[in-house]
Amino acid sequence: MEEKDVRTDGEEARPPQRGNAAAEFFANVLRGVAIGVAFIIPGFSGGSVAAILGIYEKLVGSIADLFKKFKESVLFLLPILLGMILGIAALIFPIQWGLANYPIPTVSLFVGLSMGGLPSITDKVKGKPKWHNFAAFALPCAVSACLMFLPTASQPQGFLFNLDAGGYVLLVLIGAVGACALVVPGISGSMLLLIFGYYTPLVELVTKNLLKGQNVGISFAVLACVLAGVLVGFFAISALMKFLLKKFPRGTYFAILGFILGSVAAVYYTTVKNTPQELGFLYSSPWYWIVAAVLLLAGAALSYALVRYARKKQNK
Repeated sequence: MEEKDVRTDGEEARPPQRGNAAAEFFANVLRGVAIGVAFIIPGFSGGSVAAILGIYEKLVGSIADLFKKFKESVLFLLPILLGMILGIAALIFPIQWGLANYPIPTVSLFVGLSMGGLPSITDKVKGKPKWHNFAAFALPCAVSACLMFLPTASQPQGFLFNLDAGGYVLLVLIGAVGACALVVPGISGSMLLLIFGYYTPLVELVTKNLLKGQNVGISFAVLACVLAGVLVGFFAISALMKFLLKKFPRGTYFAILGFILGSVAAVYYTTVKNTPQELGFLYSSPWYWIVAAVLLLAGAALSYALVRYARKKQNK
């Protein structure tokens, strides 16, 4: 006779409801959208967004254990990957337009979203910090802030269409570096691509060529090399971060917090530095800064409301 699965509190266990699974799938798609949007904004990190959304540990664990726990990892990563693709495809044009015409207000909205979600990380580091916790916070904070002082390389227009074999190998390395920065919170993959001079050419490759059906073959070859590097970087850094979170969880979250806070100064500095000269007059308008402040507060309020909702749900 088949035994019933019972809970320790005496209630009969219930199988997971399909509605809950569908809701979780949709929620992970939305999380993926947020991570994808972070990747296309210079100065923002997809890892930071994942940490703020409370899925960072599970994300790096699923990537690191993809071949060990294939089905479980794929079921978790698939909706996030789908959301990233949807977020980049749907929002790359509006975000690029906002950055090109109203850079500070656009960036302020996303900074607010990041800052309002910080309690989801500070919850992980509660208690009296020790000296090595301060060191774990200060060093990453300084590193992410100092990225803004690195000079930006300039590549000739259209150079991606005239690469030799070494150039394609370099694309793989660029993709690996970008992926590492995407996984490590507070280190922006798009900012590193800017520093290396590849950000604008890759964005234009998608927006001005691939989506318009021009130079499709070369565009796919370039993106395939970058994607290969991204996959290598994902697995390497995810395995490292999984180890750190397992062995030194509190110190690792102090470091994550330092990376995120240090990147705030970097993103504003990078935005101002890359603002076209013809938009300089906007900085003298008080309304420009008022709108930026309103968007900053709105973003912070929205993400903090989501954090509170997640807390209540977890408590229940």
